[in-house]
Amino acid sequence: MRTPSNGRASACSAKILRRELASGRRVVADNGAFVALEPFAARFPFETWLLPKVHARAFETISDSDREALARILKDVLGRMYQMLDDPSFNYYVHTAPVREPEGTFPWHLEITPRLTEIAGFERGTGFYINPVVPEDAAAILKGEVRWSAHSETSTP
Repeated sequence: MRTPSNGRASACSAKILRRELASGRRVVADNGAFVALEPFAARFPFETWLLPKVHARAFETISDSDREALARILKDVLGRMYQMLDDPSFNYYVHTAPVREPEGTFPWHLEITPRLTEIAGFERGTGFYINPVVPEDAAAILKGEVRWSAHSETSTP
């Protein structure tokens, strides 16, 4: 991942992405331009982030070829969720740099959060989330390495 020579945010995100790619444990898909991964501290089961492999601060500035690559990996990940998680409802969010800050190091990304659990009293009262699926297991399930059912324990294929 290329990053500007200045800027801690882009350097930090590049370092995290390099480590995630090297480990592969939380990576769901990689199409050369984008990586889909389960974040280390996911708030929700199967929360998935789509990250560009080349630093970009704003979603709206990506090239046509990157838009096509984003569409391909988004279709891939949503297809995996449809198949492996029984077509869940989901929310997605584009985190991008503020429009009024033309310069900066903010790394944009897209987050997908399937709606598989409820936010209950503990989460509402504390702001902390209980995620019953560790990210490594979520990645293995979305890659088809492990079967999952919301009503039973995980099992190997």
